[in-house]
Amino acid sequence: MSILESVAALIVSGTMLVTNTLNTACPQNDPEGLLLVNRSWRISEDFIPPTRQANVPGQVRRLQPHVADALEEMYAAAKKECSVTLVSVSGYRPYDKQERIYRNKLKRVRGDVEAADAYVARPGTSEHQTGLTMDVGMRSLSSDKNLSGAFGDSRGGIWLRDNCWRFGFVIRYQEGWEEITGYSPEPWHIRYVGLEAAEKLHENNMPLEEFLLLERTAVMLELLSQNQESGE
Repeated sequence: MSILESVAALIVSGTMLVTNTLNTACPQNDPEGLLLVNRSWRISEDFIPPTRQANVPGQVRRLQPHVADALEEMYAAAKKECSVTLVSVSGYRPYDKQERIYRNKLKRVRGDVEAADAYVARPGTSEHQTGLTMDVGMRSLSSDKNLSGAFGDSRGGIWLRDNCWRFGFVIRYQEGWEEITGYSPEPWHIRYVGLEAAEKLHENNMPLEEFLLLERTAVMLELLSQNQESGE
């Protein structure tokens, strides 16, 4: 087995110790698109992205500026293509707000950490802090149905599932991905990853974690190839 094949096997098995060079080069550190945040990959409480208020219906509408642009374009397309008014339920949340939400949930479940973790992301593990994420609803649905499976079965939810990739978004948490993403299906939770990555994720029907592992492997092999060539 070659050195490159050995390294690839180690990466796939999850036992590879990576370098700072690899971490810097890999796409999961891109704060404007492919930044990876989940229960294992935390984000610093000091991370505060630039944001603006998206000109769309809804409540918490603040996102990174280029993501707000994409959201506005997508909402307009939904209105034009299927006569649905999508609404924003929750966008950017700073670290301290997520901390308050988690703390309040912990109080409501009488300190049961497992129960709190099942419903609310701990501070530093929420994608909402990136400014790349929006919880989407539909104007004609009641507030209790928007953040539920009922939204996924609605005309707006189906349109969002089938079309959000065209605008650089993906449905981040889907059925069958729970062990990988750490979350139950959320058909309302969209995540901006950029047009190129969104198309690939849509075509291959894979979670962001798997996509980034493949990208990380490719970067690692390229770095090793460059090192070998320079050492010859």
